[in-house]
Amino acid sequence: MSILFLAIPDEAGKLSENTLQSLATARRVAGELNTPLCVGLIGGGFQKAADSISSAATTFMAVEKADGCFATDTAACTALIKQSGAEFVFAPAELRFKKALPAAAFRAGGVADTQIGAVKGASGALEVERWYYRQRIKGAFSRTRRPWCLLLEAGIDAPYSGSAVAVDVKLVTPEGYESKSKICGVESPSGDARTIRPEAKLLFVAGAGWTKKQANPANDAKKAGELILDFLNKSKASLGSSKSLVDQGTEGDAVLPFMSHLNQVGQTGATPRHQKGLSTCCHGEEPHVVGWRFIAERRAVNLNENCGWAHGKADVLYVADAFEVMEELNKLV
Repeated sequence: MSILFLAIPDEAGKLSENTLQSLATARRVAGELNTPLCVGLIGGGFQKAADSISSAATTFMAVEKADGCFATDTAACTALIKQSGAEFVFAPAELRFKKALPAAAFRAGGVADTQIGAVKGASGALEVERWYYRQRIKGAFSRTRRPWCLLLEAGIDAPYSGSAVAVDVKLVTPEGYESKSKICGVESPSGDARTIRPEAKLLFVAGAGWTKKQANPANDAKKAGELILDFLNKSKASLGSSKSLVDQGTEGDAVLPFMSHLNQVGQTGATPRHQKGLSTCCHGEEPHVVGWRFIAERRAVNLNENCGWAHGKADVLYVADAFEVMEELNKLV
């Protein structure tokens, strides 16, 4: 019995926080099962990444050339799985692994499971937990088919931290590495232009109340957008939205121009895992709260003391005008 942990560092060898959290889980489970842990790295920054987590595993392997295409990532994952001979494969639930790992599990004759929220190893067996039905039902299960590949959600454990020394990394050459796709480059907005920041400590969620008629006529959708963007730029928080707000554009109502369905949080949107969350002008009913299930500390601002957030869904509810609160908050930050 052995465990393989897969990771994709950047060109500088840095590992994401989600990756370090998943690595901590793999290391903990390896100790519980009393089995060795092997780390498989994909990409040119593998040596620096291996050195930075040298005390986390007993062996290190790497595939040096991987350009992010489905074909090359799948071939790299498959080669590392077969070369290691591991029965269990852990990887962070990041975009490239979400596409490549299930296919690699199939090629290796195994099975893959996604959205894993907890992993336990006891009495020589591995048991995992995941959420079903829009994060409403949690189930625990195990499998006998090997290799068993698991995509671990963010926040599953505290990030790994350990000593850094130089280590030997065994290079692996995948088979069938040809790809019809070619990555010509990456274009992404600047840090200030981005509103979705998965690794931010704070999630700020705006509801439809921001664009409704206010007691003060000067408080309109334009001013709401300015207040929210000012706060996001100063705090570097991530932006979320209720479904009703992002749907308003199709209904001819006033909207926040920087908001899209990608920002949507809730039953039909994302389920973020930030340390803290601040909800403003949201009703706080079940569909929206489902998306907040994994937020560690939840606070809300609403003029209605009987809103859904007031009924045990928020740790703290501020009964106040969101425009006044955000104006003061922007001064403080």
